[in-house]
Amino acid sequence: MRLAQTTAVLLSAALILAGCSEQASQQATPQGPMMTIDVASVQMQPAQRWHSFTTRLEAPSKVALKSRVSGQITQTFFSEGEQVQKGQPLFQIDPRPFAAQVDRLKAQLISNSAALAQAEREAQRAQRLLAKNAMSTEQAGQRDAILKQRQAERSALKAELQAAELDLAFATIRSPINGVISRAEITAGNHITAGQDVLTRIVSNDRVYAYFNVDERTWYQDFAGINAQSQARVILQNLRKSAEGEAITGRIDFIDNEINARTGTLRIRAVFDAVAHQLKPGAFARINLAAQGASPTAIVPERAIGTDLKNRFVLTVDGDNTLQYRRVQLGERYGEFRAIQSGLEPGELVVANGPARVGPGMTVSVNEIPLNFSDTRFVMAPAQGADNALSAAR
Repeated sequence: MRLAQTTAVLLSAALILAGCSEQASQQATPQGPMMTIDVASVQMQPAQRWHSFTTRLEAPSKVALKSRVSGQITQTFFSEGEQVQKGQPLFQIDPRPFAAQVDRLKAQLISNSAALAQAEREAQRAQRLLAKNAMSTEQAGQRDAILKQRQAERSALKAELQAAELDLAFATIRSPINGVISRAEITAGNHITAGQDVLTRIVSNDRVYAYFNVDERTWYQDFAGINAQSQARVILQNLRKSAEGEAITGRIDFIDNEINARTGTLRIRAVFDAVAHQLKPGAFARINLAAQGASPTAIVPERAIGTDLKNRFVLTVDGDNTLQYRRVQLGERYGEFRAIQSGLEPGELVVANGPARVGPGMTVSVNEIPLNFSDTRFVMAPAQGADNALSAAR
């Protein structure tokens, strides 16, 4: 009986001591202040929806240069990779065989002229004699036939001489376009065959084209109001900016006349000033084209977006200042800001600097910061200077 009472007393004392120890611990460790974080309110802005298309830049004109006559190359007149002008001599084929042919035909033409003059005199004399019944009709007809033969020979010789003079001119191979020339595929001393051997390649470099395909649904939904005359503006993505720091812009100058029934897409072409932006044909690029018209769009800071496996999310602040995980669907990026297609409502507060130092479930103190859109373009504005440069390039 006494043992049981002693045990009960000891247990009571232990519980009292434990309670005192916990209370002392709580008093010794004061609770820290809540973290203060920057938050921003979801804003609605009129913004254009952008579509991105894959393309390769192409030269409007490109030539695989071939000779129009056969012969041996004796000289080249250009430096590989340089700018050449239309009509500039590039290669020289040995002109002597062609010059000799021209001289031979000129001599034949002189001989024919003498024969033709004699035939004309004989035909005229025959007509006088025939009028006096001093020559038969058959003899007069023979002399007239000789005259016509000499006239035909003269016409044939003139045509041959013209062709020979063209061959002589073609022996100097000239650039058919303005552009940049590649390396010489065939050098001096080699014999070439007319229309077969590629001597070099030339591409124009004043403008570049970018062809891309728009699917039928997107065309009717966002671009149906565009035509080649409207000169809708496009932006080259993932290429360096212009010298002024602006994105490289161009305009639509061709829209095909029908949708491809096999692919369900419409072929469109944009044109860019290659000289001003030093663009090279063959470069891979992505084109951004804005939808016609702007619509109200939810906007948040780009840095507010977090990544969780395959999901994009933001941290919102509820009425108790507790952070909540919210999955969102992203839209276009506009500089430092991002459009949100779904997941947020106007006026909701999001963590402005993202989830780097905070996480869902935390209770925080908030500092709401304003969003400054003054340097952000949500709607594509015309750039008259670029249009003038393109017009001059044409």
